[in-house]
Amino acid sequence: MLNQGQVKRIQQLQKQCEAHDGIHLKLDIEILRDREEEECDYFHYVDGRLAGYLALYPIDQEVELCGMVHPDYRRQGIMSLLLKRALKVIEKEKYKKILLNAPAKSVEAKAFFNQLPCDYSYTEYQLKWVKQEIADQDDHVSIRYATREDYQTEIQIDVECYGMSEKEAEEEYYELKQETGWRFYIIECDGVPIGKIRVEQNEDASWIYGFAIYPEFQGKGFGREALKKVLALEKGKNGIYIEVAATNRGALHLYQSCGFSIFEVQDYYEYRVN
Repeated sequence: MLNQGQVKRIQQLQKQCEAHDGIHLKLDIEILRDREEEECDYFHYVDGRLAGYLALYPIDQEVELCGMVHPDYRRQGIMSLLLKRALKVIEKEKYKKILLNAPAKSVEAKAFFNQLPCDYSYTEYQLKWVKQEIADQDDHVSIRYATREDYQTEIQIDVECYGMSEKEAEEEYYELKQETGWRFYIIECDGVPIGKIRVEQNEDASWIYGFAIYPEFQGKGFGREALKKVLALEKGKNGIYIEVAATNRGALHLYQSCGFSIFEVQDYYEYRVN
C-alpha cells in the first residue's frame, strides 16, 4: 500500500508531465491510494527527486501498465528500467495479457512503444459531461441501488452484454463489492430489471462504468433515459466522466447526444509475451 507521501509525489509528477505534454494520463489516483496489492508500483528517484513512476493495474488475468517520466529526465532509460522491474513480477504472476496505456497525443510514449515487442490493440475515448439542463425523463425507466438480491441479475448482464464467462463475472462482482467509493445501480423499466450501471467517486468527480442493458431491451431508448437519471443524481460533482472504446460508435453517439464531449484519447498496445 502506498503512503501519503508517495501518493503526493505521484500527483506532483503527473501534473508536471501533463502540463509539459498537454495530455491527461490515466493514472487513477483513487485506485493507487486505496489498493493493497504488493509489487504494483515502481519508482525511480534521482537525487531524492521522483523522476519516473510506473503503475500496474491487475484485472483478472490481464494487467494494464501506465507510467511517466519527468521531462528533465527523459531519454535516460528510466522507463526501460521501470518496465524491466515490472515485467519480472508480471512473469511471476503469469498474466495472460499485458496492455501498455498512453494518451494518443503522447509522442514520447509512441517512440518508447516502437522500441518494444508490442502491437497496437485498441483506442479508448474519455469523455466529460458538459453541464446543461437535463431533458424531461421517462417515468417508465428508473434506477435504484443494487442489493444482494440483484446478484444473479448483475452476473447475467455481464455474461450477456460483455461476453464474460459466469466465473469471470462472479470474480469481478466480488472484487468490486469489496472496494470503496462505488455506487451500484440497477436499471428498471416498469419495475423489471433491464440493465445496470456503476459510478465511482474519484475525489470530487464521478466516473461511470459497467453501463449495460440486456440485448433484448437495447435500441429502445432505455439506456438514454437511464443515463439521464444518473446525470441528474451526479450533476453536483465537479465532473462526470465516462469511457468508451473507439469501435463502439453507438455508445459514443449516445454519450455525445447526452452532453458528453471527448477530452482525451487513450491508446493501448499489447505487449507480446514469449
